[in-house]
Amino acid sequence: MEALDRARCLAAMATERYDVVVVGAGMTGAGVALDAASRGYRVALVESHDLGSGTTAKSSKMVHGGLRYLQQHEFRLVYENLRERQRLLENAPHLVRPLPFVLPMDGSRRPSGQARRHGYGAALWLYDITGGWRIGERHHRVTPAQLRDLLPAVAPAHLTGGFSYLDARGDDSRVALAATRTAALDYGADVANYLTATAFERGRDGRVRAVSARDELSGSVVSIATRAVVNAAGVWSDGVRRLVDRDAPPVITPAKGVHLTVPRHRLEVSSAAVLGARGGRIIFVIPFEDAPYVYFGTTDTPYQGPLDDPRCTPDDVAYLLETVNQWTASQITPADVTGLWAGLRPLLAPTGRRTSVRTTDLSRRHRVVDDGNGVVHVTGGKWTTYRQMSQDAVDALAPYLGTRPCRTVRLPLRGAGPFAPSTPLETRLQRRYGDETPALTAMITHDPTLAEIAIPGQDYCRAEILYAVRAEMAVTLEDVLERRTRAHLHDARAAAAAAPEVARLIGPELGWDDARCDQAAASYRQHARQEFATAGIPWDR
Repeated sequence: MEALDRARCLAAMATERYDVVVVGAGMTGAGVALDAASRGYRVALVESHDLGSGTTAKSSKMVHGGLRYLQQHEFRLVYENLRERQRLLENAPHLVRPLPFVLPMDGSRRPSGQARRHGYGAALWLYDITGGWRIGERHHRVTPAQLRDLLPAVAPAHLTGGFSYLDARGDDSRVALAATRTAALDYGADVANYLTATAFERGRDGRVRAVSARDELSGSVVSIATRAVVNAAGVWSDGVRRLVDRDAPPVITPAKGVHLTVPRHRLEVSSAAVLGARGGRIIFVIPFEDAPYVYFGTTDTPYQGPLDDPRCTPDDVAYLLETVNQWTASQITPADVTGLWAGLRPLLAPTGRRTSVRTTDLSRRHRVVDDGNGVVHVTGGKWTTYRQMSQDAVDALAPYLGTRPCRTVRLPLRGAGPFAPSTPLETRLQRRYGDETPALTAMITHDPTLAEIAIPGQDYCRAEILYAVRAEMAVTLEDVLERRTRAHLHDARAAAAAAPEVARLIGPELGWDDARCDQAAASYRQHARQEFATAGIPWDR
């Protein structure tokens, strides 16, 4: 079993000198580490929390072109999104797959309804021309009967047909993890989660020569010698920027996005859907591929609270339920919600005279800046375009490291190799682990009890729980239940009920005694309950 070894990497960081230290192990940071390491540079990747735990884990879990960006005339952005979507489909086919969408139309004969139909029809043609065709199918009209088949929950008043098109879905946390594992196991990058960059050490010439970092698990501090640094910290980028220049002005405008999960029998869909929402926005309704649940979102609101803990509020819940209940006959209530997540998008702050704009209108493009002191900052962007962002960031290191060609355009991520499953269990595992599935089946062969389901109502087996700790650098219950698996996002109540047993399973791997296992389970359950309480969603039903 090839594993991410945190202890070994920490030891290396204390003694070796790197070409580049990457701060932030979300999708962008993982991509930067992979791009740089695959070019032959010596790379260290540090993350203050868990791998892929920030914005990456809280996305809409789509690898998409961004149909609505055409309304903002962001044609170049949509083209780039669609190009990078195709590369992800090819480089991580076990984690990124095509996803059909239906876009139902309002049956109103009012000018606004007719204008919406014409507007989306034109936008979809532009979408195809810009690059949507790459996925193998162009958009087409759907009849009311076809709409009912694709979206059984649609309200009768909206059974007027619409449009269908193909996009793609992606397991955000696991794509980031696959990129990290590829950088570490195939190209020698050293990686550590729960390692917070606290200061940059400069040489006499003013250039950064080392990154001081605190191990959040032990409290120890390590100085990581390096020739250059990439700040890929997402919504935390301004904080990292101030480690270089304490007077640096902010460049990030955080925007909060919220998603809710309900059982699929409460919101019947056989295709993903795009629903018009109040304020000119759209809401996505997407069935989870590997579980009997459906999620919908997202909101897009300015955010000024703590960056480490954005929360879903009753207003967020009301907005999403209002939209879904306007379009469907399901009449979802807060009591139907089984999971939720809230995340922050690292949008670029408005420039020039634009001091007050809707976050919806801010560009999703990215920006790469070299301050001339050995630190390159990559900010903004979308996780769909992480590979291009990473390439641009590593290219910007040329003044410090020289130039070497990018290799990630056609570089498969870990798990992307051929594997033919022969059992239902292997089929399920292949969709999460790809050609690394045999590592898990070997565990089950050694201990058949590891094939048992770990969380009632979900298909995660005990082997996956152990593998998260042994091979994927999970060190907390939250790492396992929220990111290595989607158990918390599917059904937080079920995950909380299983938390004591999961803690007992991983405890020996992490050196926990019974008291520590009980503490971890209690902490996780309190965290889940608090999320629901803040959102105004009843926990006990």
